[in-house]
Amino acid sequence: MEVGILPVELWQLIFSYLHLPDLGRCSLVCRAWSELVLSLDRTRWRQLCLGCLQHRHPNWPNRPGVEPLSWREAFKQHYLASKTWSKTTQDLDSSNCLSLFRRRKGWRRLCVGMGGEFGSLRAALAAASPYDRLVLLPGVHEEQSEVLLKVPVEVVGQGKLGDVALLASIDQHCPTARLSNVVFMPARFTSLLYKTTSGYVQFDNCNFESGQLQIHAPGTCQVKFCTFSQSSIHLRSVALCILEHCEFTGSENASVTVEGCPSSDRNWACKHLAVLAKSCTASVQEPDPAGCPVAKWDGWRESLLRPVRTCEIVAGEERSSFLSAAGARALVGSAQEDTEFGENLQAAKEEEEYPALDSNSSDSDLCSDDEEDAQAVYKVPCQAHSPSHTFADVMDGKLQSNRLHALQRDLKLKSLQQELQQDKEAQSLANSLQGCIIRQCLFRDGKGGIFIYSQGQAKVEGSIFRDLTYAVRCIQNSKVIMLRNDIHHCKASGIFLRLLAGGLIAGNNIHSNCEAGVDIRKGANPLVLCNKIHSGLRSGIVVAGNGKGIIRSNQICGNKEAGIYILYNGNPAVSGNHIFQGLAAGIAVNENGRGQITGNIICENQWGGADIRHGGDPVLRNNLISCGYSDGVVVGERGKGLIEGNVIYGNKGCGVWMMSSSLPHLINNQISHNSIYGVAVFCHKDNAGDYPPGQGGSESFQEEREGAGGENDADSEEEYLTARRPISVALVELNSINHNGAAGLHIKSSEVLNIIANVIHANGDGGVAVLQSSQLTRIANNSISCNSRGGVLVEADCQVELRGNGIYENSSHGIVSKGEGVIAENDIIGNHRCGLQLLQAADMKV
Repeated sequence: MEVGILPVELWQLIFSYLHLPDLGRCSLVCRAWSELVLSLDRTRWRQLCLGCLQHRHPNWPNRPGVEPLSWREAFKQHYLASKTWSKTTQDLDSSNCLSLFRRRKGWRRLCVGMGGEFGSLRAALAAASPYDRLVLLPGVHEEQSEVLLKVPVEVVGQGKLGDVALLASIDQHCPTARLSNVVFMPARFTSLLYKTTSGYVQFDNCNFESGQLQIHAPGTCQVKFCTFSQSSIHLRSVALCILEHCEFTGSENASVTVEGCPSSDRNWACKHLAVLAKSCTASVQEPDPAGCPVAKWDGWRESLLRPVRTCEIVAGEERSSFLSAAGARALVGSAQEDTEFGENLQAAKEEEEYPALDSNSSDSDLCSDDEEDAQAVYKVPCQAHSPSHTFADVMDGKLQSNRLHALQRDLKLKSLQQELQQDKEAQSLANSLQGCIIRQCLFRDGKGGIFIYSQGQAKVEGSIFRDLTYAVRCIQNSKVIMLRNDIHHCKASGIFLRLLAGGLIAGNNIHSNCEAGVDIRKGANPLVLCNKIHSGLRSGIVVAGNGKGIIRSNQICGNKEAGIYILYNGNPAVSGNHIFQGLAAGIAVNENGRGQITGNIICENQWGGADIRHGGDPVLRNNLISCGYSDGVVVGERGKGLIEGNVIYGNKGCGVWMMSSSLPHLINNQISHNSIYGVAVFCHKDNAGDYPPGQGGSESFQEEREGAGGENDADSEEEYLTARRPISVALVELNSINHNGAAGLHIKSSEVLNIIANVIHANGDGGVAVLQSSQLTRIANNSISCNSRGGVLVEADCQVELRGNGIYENSSHGIVSKGEGVIAENDIIGNHRCGLQLLQAADMKV
């Protein structure tokens, strides 16, 4: 019949009554009929797929409420999976027993159980020919001794899953086998459910209870739509295997153990598995946040970032020259990359008249009240700053909407796709197909998820790990590739790497874990890219005990301890991350930790944006550290580090706070609009002690502490030293320190301090205040101008050398001194009171 004879809806109704073979025949009649068959995807094909007792929902177990893109395609994949176990890709000349692999046209169906032809599985196997189907009738089938599988057969349970239980231990000695729709339970004499050391085995829609599967190379397996209840699978040196759409619950140890380097002696099925893995990789999507309420992190813009804090930036014609003198640092954006939030922010801004972008600024007191020069005041939200636009660009007239759009665009973190395009090593790892491939699985309510050791390799995509002791543990030169997984509510760390482990951890949602989200120790060196690591009860990422790693383009926020915690010779490369709204420091470097920390956005943290103590010696370069609720950068007792080229502004405490027992090199930073001092140097410990509450004090790092004195990697040590110039005194050089709420530099030092060639401008108190200086404080070649009080204040008993400074137009005296030292070759011009005032027992050589 022609399609046009009847309405399309009536044709669809007629076709919906057809069985599967008839649908196939109809699709071959003509193109119009084929399109009609395809149009039944949400009706008849869905009905066929869900009505098959041996099939589970295509998105089980993680997203059973989400429909697949095509029910027909899902049904097709289920059907094809039941056939592939009997196929081989071996060439004729390489097959020693070709007849064994050739599917017999006349394969038999043997029934096992009460009412069947055979009373036991063992008896049926004795009579079976290659590729026969053994149907286990409903009931409990128990074998009293180990069952040897010597011929390739298919074992299928009749009825729905749970009707057939098999109590047996099976040892496979044939090239291929398939088992489907069976509940496996351990026999009385062993906990081993199934073992193969040479062949390929395929499990579809099975349950495994209180037992173990063992697959040893050159054997391999494919496990789909199976449940492991207090059961596990152990893979030893397997070249390639696939576990997908499986659920693991209640494990007493690791649910999946991957041991040994992938074997070069590949099973015949590996080529088929590789094709299958490549075809499905592109379809792996991020876990659906709806499956776990706490995983709805895309809603962070509605919760953690409210209310939006703003920083009041002040610029005027006479005052803007200091930017070029200090290198005019670009304003870098805050920790947001969400497009929708950016659009909402833009819409809100367009409703108001510029320049008053936000009349309820919480930082409106950062600007001095008695500025005498003409100024243009703009309140720029911290979400609207960009690394690619200069300060002058932002302040030039009104912020036009197209410019704001550009700022918001530049704020975005790099996507995983962009990172993979630019980083060939990451791309190679993401595309690798070796060892165990685990996709769309659920690991819950047990001790461990995946344990990889002794050079093992595993690739985990689109899976969920929750309510475990740990999700993934990778050690001993092993490699793990974690892509787009959801890892949360683990009792220890989410992902744990040590003993030279490596791999790629990318695009994961890691949150609400009791210890670190990612824990890198003992020489481990992974790539950690584009993850969301948030809401942890401890630190987001810990790098300890000579751990390394590249940590890039991650969103790290809302953790109770440091966003990134580096200690015991940890030496990662940390770049391009957004680290914000932590309940402690943004980045903490402690106990001889190091690291290259560059180009990050660190804002709105409760404690210091960067906290360096106890021998910590990082390179902190070109970061935005802003809008923190305490100090921007803290250099505590015995802290070191090169702090260079950072924008440190809008923090509630000081821009930089450091102890005189530390030896930082503070160079070429822009330190502005902080509520208290621009840079403060104290000779005693802060009242909070060495750690803010909950900051690192109780971490379990005993093994790293014992090994902290070990040999470091010689190459990395040499590279590290060439990036630094050794210093023996604390150094503040070439910084722009302006518009801070109190003095630009506040000094109570007990050691030598050099303050060289800085621009100290328009601060809310004096420019430089030296209140205590038992050793020489050298202040040379600085520009100290337009501060709300005096340019330089030197209290009694302080030793100071003031040489070659320009001290201009300050609102009180140019220099007031009660101490001793040298004042030489300074320009002291245009100050509102005395140029130089010496008081009491001052002993200065002028």
